[in-house]
Amino acid sequence: MSAARVLMWVTASLEAFLGIPLIGGSFVITLLWTPLAVMLILHIITLVLSQQKGRETRGSILGIVTSCVGWVPFVGMVMHILTAIFLFIDAAEADPELEKQPA
Repeated sequence: MSAARVLMWVTASLEAFLGIPLIGGSFVITLLWTPLAVMLILHIITLVLSQQKGRETRGSILGIVTSCVGWVPFVGMVMHILTAIFLFIDAAEADPELEKQPA
């Protein structure tokens, strides 16, 4: 499993947590929106690694957008949930370099 895939699973799980109504929002507000900055950095790292490995990047790109608009109460929650779904889908796909190898 590539580092890009592992980071997709990690960021998907964190996004799912941040998308939980009241709990995720309280977590973000309590820590003064620092989790959004941390998620932005993680999504950028995941995007770069995904591009290098030839993996899907839609979840990471959506995550970057989510980190930028996540401070809006209802919009942030919906975006975190959507980002988590896309990242889980992207992470569940097999690594492209493993598919090319003969069985």
